[in-house]
Amino acid sequence: MDPTGTRVVFMGSPTFAEPTLRALNSAGYLVPLVITQPDRPAGRGSKLTPPPVKVLAESLGLPVFQPETLKKAETLQRIRDAAPDVLVVAAYGKIIPRTILEIPSRGALNVHASLLPRWRGASPIESAILAGDHATGVTIMEVVQKMDAGPIVSATQVPIDPADTAGSLETRLAERGAELLVETLPGWYDGEIAPHEQDESQVTYCSLIKKEDGHLAAGMTAGEAERAVRAYNPWPGAFVAYGEYRLGIWKARVEPDAGDAAPGDLVVRDREPAIAFRDGLLVLEEVQRQGARRMRGRDFLNGERDRLQSKVGLR
Repeated sequence: MDPTGTRVVFMGSPTFAEPTLRALNSAGYLVPLVITQPDRPAGRGSKLTPPPVKVLAESLGLPVFQPETLKKAETLQRIRDAAPDVLVVAAYGKIIPRTILEIPSRGALNVHASLLPRWRGASPIESAILAGDHATGVTIMEVVQKMDAGPIVSATQVPIDPADTAGSLETRLAERGAELLVETLPGWYDGEIAPHEQDESQVTYCSLIKKEDGHLAAGMTAGEAERAVRAYNPWPGAFVAYGEYRLGIWKARVEPDAGDAAPGDLVVRDREPAIAFRDGLLVLEEVQRQGARRMRGRDFLNGERDRLQSKVGLR
């Protein structure tokens, strides 16, 4: 296989997909078309914002196509005109129709941020942290109509560090996934790597994360709450209700002894604020009051002084 003679149509949208597109381009593959999500309103001003992959593709001088739907005849024709040998997908954000999967002459590969069949779905990185997994990884698989169920071409394990957030883990997985794809693609293309079916008995699923998922729950253990803080960083952010406001929690640690405190009680532990859960305390090391900047937990405590609430709102 000669990369310079291989045409790859790329489909991806968020930051996770950027290293894969960059790696394909650097390896010399011909990328006649990059398909990404349409620009969407973002931020406080709801300014129309392009997806990260669009920004990267344009900086590389690659053609960009942003269809609202993949089912229109125009979309199919744009891909046919690109005459792809291979379709590479990395966090595009939508199911790829069969009509598109049938276009590339060699087939389609997906870069997925988990060790399949564990964590099929839209939030594999966050789900691995929430579950307390000690490791996750990246899987290169063939794309089929069933979500993340295609035969596995290659996979590599990545450890989850105790301090990892979804953001820090995503960065490592994205880079490793890009490397693995470029390592794997030639052998798969030439038929030297034989994909193997996933073990359906080992499948676990994860769903799309919603903004309200960041609200810490009364039924959590302190360890589960701490993992939620890391899993929901940078989005949607873990939080509790504090009086009339929302108190964001960006960094925390677990202390095993809550004493007589009940879940939701706000107490002081070693001059830092802490929330009681059913088996211990979540000590708040970095917080953000609604509308304010992030600050150390002890600075928040000093600012509250006699106004410190005795409880926070858990869902």
